[in-house]
Amino acid sequence: MSNKDRQARKVTRERANKIRAIAFAVIGLGVLGLAGYFLVTAFTRPALEPMAGNVIDVAADMGGFDMKLIRVKVGQPVTVRLTSLDNSHHTDGGGKHQWAVDELEVSIVAPPEGSNYATFTPTKAGTYIYYCDICCGGRANPTMQGALIVEEG
Repeated sequence: MSNKDRQARKVTRERANKIRAIAFAVIGLGVLGLAGYFLVTAFTRPALEPMAGNVIDVAADMGGFDMKLIRVKVGQPVTVRLTSLDNSHHTDGGGKHQWAVDELEVSIVAPPEGSNYATFTPTKAGTYIYYCDICCGGRANPTMQGALIVEEG
């Protein structure tokens, strides 16, 4: 093999190594970028549209409600907007969540990664239990319930 052939092979190998290094870097940056995107979307809540009136925003996921205690006044209308942070791939409940108070005849079901709301006016002071009975053990799970305290105005 001549010196010229050896140099040509060396140049070809060096080019191939550079191409591999560039391809590896591009793929690595792509994977890191996607991982970063998925982490950010997993830990941020969707922006909610502003609503008029006394609006209480409650979020729920497989870990429970983000609010365990809500205070409202007798005779004052209140809107509870429930947001499900879980996606439709959850096997327990399909990503839906509920906010329900039997005594007040209020039941809100939020779709996966979506929101739903109900407006009601409490007429009697007291402490009422709200719960989700769609998933996660339902009423028996302490993370899937909270207290709605209705106080005299």
